[in-house]
Amino acid sequence: MLVAAAVCPCPPLLVPEVAAGAAPELDALRAACDEALDAVLAARPELIVVVGAGAAAAEHEAGTPGSFRPYGVALDVRLGTGGVRQGGELPPSLAVGAWLLERAGWTGAVRGLEVPEDGEGDANRAQGARAAGLAERVGLLVMGDGSARRTLKAPGYLDDRAEGLDARIAAALADGDSEGFLAGLEAATAKELMVRGRAPWQALTGAAQGAGLGARLLHDDAPYGVGYFVASWS
Repeated sequence: MLVAAAVCPCPPLLVPEVAAGAAPELDALRAACDEALDAVLAARPELIVVVGAGAAAAEHEAGTPGSFRPYGVALDVRLGTGGVRQGGELPPSLAVGAWLLERAGWTGAVRGLEVPEDGEGDANRAQGARAAGLAERVGLLVMGDGSARRTLKAPGYLDDRAEGLDARIAAALADGDSEGFLAGLEAATAKELMVRGRAPWQALTGAAQGAGLGARLLHDDAPYGVGYFVASWS
């Protein structure tokens, strides 16, 4: 059963070594992520599942490695503690999540859930529901960004629809909305507006069904023209 969830963005720039000289610009975002993840740890989960978007549906065991070397930094991570598991690698979203878990000092059981960016909403929700059933007390770390089309200098350039969409996403995360807007957000809309959190957020809505969690929105900003949200459901 899901006992708590932290929703965080997944830009590699969240890692100070990747951000380099720009690292202080995201200090407030990192602090919000720390607060949300602290709430998950305070709920005493038996297992934490890190959820992030990737190319295909996949599960990643503890010890699966990830790397920030594609971003020019000689920094490697792994999912949880213990030995490195051979035969796979974390997608970037889960690599950032693994870094956050290590930063929080989590040494307990952990798994990774990769959900396809273009996956159907019902399938994403079903994956989340399955994740919530992996232990009696499950915590989620849900990694995903809002629109990357918020400003002229954004990665996807400006789209006038982006700010309004992100406002609705922020409201849904603040309300703990497990059945409404997030659950029904369409893949085509997310793709057009370069929203990378749709599938992970839908997995969260599936996991949260019947859990009776309250919600708080801890951070809502769009540095670099990308929507970054941090929320705590507990």
